[in-house]
Amino acid sequence: MRLLDILLISLCCIIWGANVPVTRWCIDFVPPVFLVLLRIGSVALLLIPYLRPFPKQFWLVFLISNCIGGVNFVLLFLALKYANASSVAIVGQVGLPIATVLSVIFLKEQVKWRRTIGIILALIGVIIVIYKPSGAKLEIGLFFACGSAAAGAIGTILMKRLIPIGALHLQAWVSLLSVIPLAIGTYFFEQNQWQGLMNGGLLLWVAIVFSVIAVSIVGHSAYYSLVKKYDVTLVMPFTLMVPIWAVIASVIFLNEQVTLQLVLGGLICLAGVGLIAMRQNKSLGKEGLATTRETLGL
Repeated sequence: MRLLDILLISLCCIIWGANVPVTRWCIDFVPPVFLVLLRIGSVALLLIPYLRPFPKQFWLVFLISNCIGGVNFVLLFLALKYANASSVAIVGQVGLPIATVLSVIFLKEQVKWRRTIGIILALIGVIIVIYKPSGAKLEIGLFFACGSAAAGAIGTILMKRLIPIGALHLQAWVSLLSVIPLAIGTYFFEQNQWQGLMNGGLLLWVAIVFSVIAVSIVGHSAYYSLVKKYDVTLVMPFTLMVPIWAVIASVIFLNEQVTLQLVLGGLICLAGVGLIAMRQNKSLGKEGLATTRETLGL
C-alpha cells in the first residue's frame, strides 16, 4: 500500500475514533433520535445529486436503510447516552463477528477454524468489557451497543441481495429513507429538541457539521475508494485503530477512566476481530465488509 494511502486510512480512523466522544458530548444537549435525524438528514440534503436513478430494488434499499441507518444509529447513540464512550467503542466491534455468523446461516458461508477462533475471542472480549463483578446489573448502554452492531450486520447481509450500486448512491438513499421514521420517532418520544440545540451553542453545530462532512461523507468515501483499490484483507485491519483512537479521545475530552478490565477485554476483542478481518469473507465481499465498517456507527 502506498504511503499516501496509509496516511489516508489512518486519518479516517482518527476521525471515526474522535467522533465517538464528540457524539457522546452532543447527546448531553439533544436527544439521541433527534441527533441522528440531524446527522442523517444533513447527509441526505448534501447527497441529493446522487439520488438518481431511482433504485430498482427500492424496498430492499428501504430495509437496508432501516438497519444501517435509523436503527443502527439510534441504538448506538442510546448506547453512548447510557454507557461510557470507551466501552461502547470496544463493544461495537462485535458487529463483524455477528456479520460473519449471519453469513454462515443465510449465505452458506463456510467458516474455517481461524475465523471461528476470531469470533470466540471477540465475544470473550466483549463479555469481559460488559461484565460487572460487583453484581448482576449490567450497563444497558452496552446492550444497546450490541443491538446497534447486530442491526448493522443484518444490513450487511441484506446488501448481498442488491444488484451493484454506487457507494454514494446507496448512502444517499439510505439517508433519505431514514429521515421520516426518525422524524416520527423524535416527535412522539422525545422533547425539548430545539431548546437543547440552542443551548449547545455554536460548538454543538460545529460537532454536527464534523460528523456530517468529515465522518459520513469524506471518511466513508475515502474508505470505499481504498476498498476498491486494495484487497479488503489489507485495508480492514487498519480500522482496528478506530476503537483505540476512540478510547484515547474519550480519555482526553471526556475524562473517562481506562480500567484494566477495559484494556484486557479490548485487546482480546480486537485480536478476534483482526483474525476475522484478515480472512476475507467471500460471501460478504468487499462491499459488505466496507459497509460493516460504516455500520459500527462511524
